Amino acid sequence: MFTFVIMMKIQSWYQAHFRSELSGRYICNDHIIPLLDSARDFVRVEDIGSSENGLPIHSVKLGTGPTKVLGWSQMHGNESTTTKALFDLLKMMLQKEVLQEEIKAFLGNYTFVFVPILNPDGALAYTRENANGIDLNRDAMALSQLESRVLSELIDEVQPDFCLNLHDQRTIYGTEEGKPATVSFLAPAADPDRNVTSARKLAMEQIVRMRNRLELLIPGQVARYDDSFNINCVGDRCSKAGIPTILFEAGHFPGDYERENTRELIFYAFLTFFGITDGHQAVAEYKEYFLIPENRVNYKDVIIRNVRVEGYPEVVSVAIQYKEILLNGKISFESIVDTIGDLDDCFAHNENDGNKGIALLNYQEKAGIGEKILTIITKNSQNTLFDSRDLW
Repeated sequence: MFTFVIMMKIQSWYQAHFRSELSGRYICNDHIIPLLDSARDFVRVEDIGSSENGLPIHSVKLGTGPTKVLGWSQMHGNESTTTKALFDLLKMMLQKEVLQEEIKAFLGNYTFVFVPILNPDGALAYTRENANGIDLNRDAMALSQLESRVLSELIDEVQPDFCLNLHDQRTIYGTEEGKPATVSFLAPAADPDRNVTSARKLAMEQIVRMRNRLELLIPGQVARYDDSFNINCVGDRCSKAGIPTILFEAGHFPGDYERENTRELIFYAFLTFFGITDGHQAVAEYKEYFLIPENRVNYKDVIIRNVRVEGYPEVVSVAIQYKEILLNGKISFESIVDTIGDLDDCFAHNENDGNKGIALLNYQEKAGIGEKILTIITKNSQNTLFDSRDLW
């Protein structure tokens, strides 16, 4: 009963009060600095360093409790969903309307330090890498970039009991059962043999708690990320150092290419981690972590099935993937031919059946992999199988 009542209050509050100022996929310093400035009177906001191009990197500190948690978002500049969820969490912790006892307990039990945008240059340009073309999540050992050194120094300063490594994953991921992997988690390996160390066990237990909460909202759509060990990855390095670390991967919710539904789910996962939704009453068995289905690369954005295409002797399927383009401060989506062939082992977020008709891609009988597609119709009936303008 406790959990049900709490969740009803949280969901009601969220729908009315989430940080609507942050929306869509494109989030950079220009969007978050006004929110940070408005929070400086209530929480500790610090400028902890600069990017390779001289943009500020900020941290926010919530609470004064003994359990220290460090989180960072937008290590990859074009992965902004968890940033939005962090500001939703910040807003809830600062409001005075609901769940005051739970929030007081959180502030007394935890010290939560988070970096909303670790890679502000990549966020501004909407790129995965930083200004020097370096993937910061492969720079944990070399520490060749300013942003990597800022994070490393923050880890040394905070001495966290937990790390939250916050990312987005592409729409290509699903489960073996054919559902999209809307949220995926990982307790990173601490060694090449992927042994379950004490730190990993603690991370696994927390993941099981969050997964159990999210399963009530998105059954079958929580997955487990691949745990191959790479010491150059920040999460793996933290895990090897004995710090329980959780990788969050915000993925695709059906119809939600702006990741607004997913941000809400990440928000609920945060609240579960910090005991707001269940007061830590739920008992989690770490072995249940291995029952979470693994991410599979088995999804396409669009599949047009059962069509004939020039150059292919058999009836085939045409797969389309969306390419994200930064244009005038917003993200637009280009439709690109990804695959033509037998796609029986793939699922799609949108699909159509061509009924063995001859497909005209951009009104042409011949089309190749990598081409930008505006429309697909059948040659004889002129039925529209795909129109990019209908999707946004």
